[in-house]
Amino acid sequence: MTTFAPFSRPLYVMAKPVSSICNLACEYCYYLEKNNLYKTSDSNDKFIMSDSLLEKFIQQYIESQTQPQVMFTWHGGETLMRPLSFYQKAMELQKKYARGRTIDNCIQTNGTLLTDDWCRFFKENNWLVGVSIDGPQEFHDEYRRNKQGLPSWAKVMRGIQLLKKHSVEWNALAVVNDFNADYPLEFYHFFKEIGCHYIQFTPVVERISPKADGRHLASPMDAPKAELADFSVTAEQWGKFLCTIFDEWIRHDVGTYYIQLFDSTLANWIGEEPGVCTLAKTCGHAGVMEYNGDVYSCDHFVFPEYKLGNIYTHTLTEMMYGEKETTFGAAKQNKLPRQCRECDYLFACNGECPKNRFIYTKDNEYGLNYLCKGYYEFFQHATPYMDFMKRELMEQRPPANVMEFIRQGKAMQ
Repeated sequence: MTTFAPFSRPLYVMAKPVSSICNLACEYCYYLEKNNLYKTSDSNDKFIMSDSLLEKFIQQYIESQTQPQVMFTWHGGETLMRPLSFYQKAMELQKKYARGRTIDNCIQTNGTLLTDDWCRFFKENNWLVGVSIDGPQEFHDEYRRNKQGLPSWAKVMRGIQLLKKHSVEWNALAVVNDFNADYPLEFYHFFKEIGCHYIQFTPVVERISPKADGRHLASPMDAPKAELADFSVTAEQWGKFLCTIFDEWIRHDVGTYYIQLFDSTLANWIGEEPGVCTLAKTCGHAGVMEYNGDVYSCDHFVFPEYKLGNIYTHTLTEMMYGEKETTFGAAKQNKLPRQCRECDYLFACNGECPKNRFIYTKDNEYGLNYLCKGYYEFFQHATPYMDFMKRELMEQRPPANVMEFIRQGKAMQ
């Protein structure tokens, strides 16, 4: 049975300064409906984090860290719906409680509200900005529209140009869905054309809730009969998407363009901690705090059954290192079906995200990951190249040597 000791890894909690409030209404968004959790139970109908909670969070978050570097992550909804003054105040409080620690900040945004003032602030204070963009205009605007149904791509691209104008460090978070997954090279080439060197591809997999409780999307706790949302990528699409982009990346772009899933796969190949939680052995080290101080196990598990407590009644240390979160984290390994435990690529996948484990194995055991077939195809396809790059790293040579090896026409054994 998998366990991990308290304080064995850094405490990490994403903050939601505006809860799920957003100026867009992306069709596949899993967070828009989270305000339903609070409409009847909280008098603050604006879903905005108070100054007092901001200070309490920053103080606790810094003091709970076991390392000298502290990373704050601001997430939404749309984070820029809080004014610039909110984040200026956050930095003042970070300095107040830092006590010699190095403080870094990253923020996720849809990019449509970026201005010169925002970009100057990010540049002057060394913030990393993640921009949600789903590729070229046709792909992006398929699902990422505002509440009036109007497309958002042009505004996102304007925001990216402002980030580049001010030399702000930024990366892209691109959702792979049923539509854009069929055009992997067009998708990948777009990011290269706009000069994005750090890309996170995220497969969208959601189910429709069978419950009549005001919730649209299903909780991981819901019955396996919950219907798959039609915008979800299929396992076959996901596998083909990854293999196609990987073939281009492994021949031309290793060491120049950084694709999180490929880098994380290589990390697992050499026995290091991957940079993405979905491929890690355990969960439970990346919580999320809502605007009112409620803390949940994970950004994809903001449902009542996964609530750990509230920062006003429990410390972040108590919640994130407590028994409930520890059990949640260990369940990723402990609840793997036999087909996963016996799989040659368990070390690379670790069952992927538990929220996607809702289909049956070949032995009719419940709990197989919906994307399993796609991941298996990708790992099998990438194996010889991953083996080569692993050997290069072990010999303290750059893994980018794989490109020259391929150019020379040498076989991957």
